[in-house]
Amino acid sequence: MTDTARGSRILRRTRLVVLVVAVSISVLAVLLVVGAWRNDLTIDSDKGTATAEVLSAGKLRSAVSFITPDGVTHNPALGVLYPTNLIAGQRIEVEYYKADPDVELVRVAGRDARVAIVPAGSVIVVTWLIAGPALFWLRRKEMQNAQR
Repeated sequence: MTDTARGSRILRRTRLVVLVVAVSISVLAVLLVVGAWRNDLTIDSDKGTATAEVLSAGKLRSAVSFITPDGVTHNPALGVLYPTNLIAGQRIEVEYYKADPDVELVRVAGRDARVAIVPAGSVIVVTWLIAGPALFWLRRKEMQNAQR
């Protein structure tokens, strides 16, 4: 096999890898929004509300504790959905899935899957801003290799 053919094959495989990675990241970002929307639909199908105390706050995860009308205290293991801008010790309203509070689907009241659209969209845009020129450059190099 000539160096030109080997080089073209490597460029073609590299282009395929870049394409697969970019598509995979885009699909995962869309699935993130779809999953958030599905969680919202589940909560909305049998919604309960309660006042919760923020036990710990972070950008990606905030722990809360709340009491349901039956007197049971819940501390969702995965935290609360849409946790941005919370402060430890803060009291907030939460919405939860009443039919099965042990499922631990709890979100900050007034927030929904729409808050996931901008971050997911940003990930998709940045991914393609990187992958697009890389794919173009790899294709151009492959064409130059083929002309030799």
